[in-house]
Amino acid sequence: MRILVVEDETDLLSSLALALREERYAVDTAADGEEGLYKAMNWSYDAVVLDVMLPKLDGWTVLARLRKAKKTPVLMLTARDAGRDRVRGLDTGADDYLVKPFDHDELLARLRALIRRSAGHATNGLRIGEVLIDTAARTVSRAGKHVELTAREYALVEFLALHRGEVVTRTTLYEHLFDEDDSTLSNLLDVHVSNVRKKLGHDLIATRRGHGYQVGGPDGEIP
Repeated sequence: MRILVVEDETDLLSSLALALREERYAVDTAADGEEGLYKAMNWSYDAVVLDVMLPKLDGWTVLARLRKAKKTPVLMLTARDAGRDRVRGLDTGADDYLVKPFDHDELLARLRALIRRSAGHATNGLRIGEVLIDTAARTVSRAGKHVELTAREYALVEFLALHRGEVVTRTTLYEHLFDEDDSTLSNLLDVHVSNVRKKLGHDLIATRRGHGYQVGGPDGEIP
């Protein structure tokens, strides 16, 4: 999962990026509204954390312009606690709202919920055959036994599970699993897929030649 954090407070931006990376997210950052809008419009993100009070373009403007083109889930941050500000954010197209100062665990929980809802899932548990992905604990088990995955392997499994039944292109996977600073070689995706198959079963991820990868169907069965 790839997250964009748009925040002009340097210390907060750094701490948020660190907390998200520790939770296995790929993270891009922007320190002003213009940069944030540019990145949000030109790259694919699973969610955007957007501060309201930003230089160059404020959060309201960034959100309004983004909503003309994309439905990316947006969690707004603000030091204002007035009800009218929350109403304005939600009416402009924000998906959730968090007032500073906030607890990082709460922000992470809200982001997980936004990502699940945007993919059409209401609960933390995603089951594909014998494989269970707990998006809250960010763990994976097979037939009731915990399976240790690397951060990138987990991100791959979670993204495909959230889009089960869909054929996900290699380009889409690169856009959602790697951040802007990643210089990963293109064939590394194949390595991650191979390692996941070894750990969770070779039939979990199906290759759709010329198209991409797929796990499960809408009913949760492995195709």
